[in-house]
Amino acid sequence: MTNTYKKGDKDNRPWGTWEVLDSRDNFCVKRICVTPNNILSLQSHNHRAEHWIIVKGEAIVTLGEEKLCKKANEAIYIPAQTKHRIQNNGLEDMIFIEIQTGEILDENDIIRYEDSYGRVK
Repeated sequence: MTNTYKKGDKDNRPWGTWEVLDSRDNFCVKRICVTPNNILSLQSHNHRAEHWIIVKGEAIVTLGEEKLCKKANEAIYIPAQTKHRIQNNGLEDMIFIEIQTGEILDENDIIRYEDSYGRVK
């Protein structure tokens, strides 16, 4: 098992911020804030699954070919190797908790398919 995240890790992104709240051998918990009218890249991960719980605001979640509207207290499961993204069309920050599980937990385990900020390789 590999987990490169440490509690307290954080980063600013073009769409908002993330911070690691807890991290152990086989899981990582992040608080992710998406600022108004922003969207994360359409992406997938080879080695991790993710559980998202919306805690503030409303999210438009792409999961495979589906688009789902999720509000505070609603959750979604994203299996490894599934294309996904989240966006905030609201006027306030949208916050969700992301729980990553898997044998390899690393920020570099990301395949971007579409990105509003020019980060597709």
